[in-house]
Amino acid sequence: MSKVFDVAVVVGSLRKQSLNRKVALALAALAPPSLKLEIVEIGDLPLYSEDIDGDNPPAAYTAFRERIRRADALLFVTPEYNRSVPAPMKNAIDVGSRPYGKSAWGGKPGAVVSASPGAIGGFGANHHLRQSLVFLDVPCMQQPETYLGGAGSFFDDAGQPNDQVKPFLQTIINSYAAWVEKIAGA
Repeated sequence: MSKVFDVAVVVGSLRKQSLNRKVALALAALAPPSLKLEIVEIGDLPLYSEDIDGDNPPAAYTAFRERIRRADALLFVTPEYNRSVPAPMKNAIDVGSRPYGKSAWGGKPGAVVSASPGAIGGFGANHHLRQSLVFLDVPCMQQPETYLGGAGSFFDDAGQPNDQVKPFLQTIINSYAAWVEKIAGA
């Protein structure tokens, strides 16, 4: 039996019915058997501050870091706010990267998916996030790039992807599975 890779999925939007959460859930449903995707919630993480991250960090920091460390791979699904990533996504990146020299992110294969009702599909957020991931030693899948513009029309009322976007999402998750296998090994 081949290895099943544990994928921590970080969704940048906190809204339960967000387009990006729908994208993450659709990718999880379409994932091949080699991947087990789980959304790691970031909404309860206190804003990162070194003042509270000492010998006794907040329980939310500790649980988040342990979950990221346990993952074999990472998938980031984010909207774009003001041409960058939303504050909760940046905060999660910072919490997971601390304390200095003990980042939970490093070496895990990753991918960035951005979705927006706008035409450019979160291009700015996608690339800002990739800049942080380079520093954090997260090797990111380069192709296919994933910017889902016009994402408001991709899901039905039950949150299921329509026939227009489903083949593209299948291509993304299949390519990501190959990337994870290549980087994380079996």
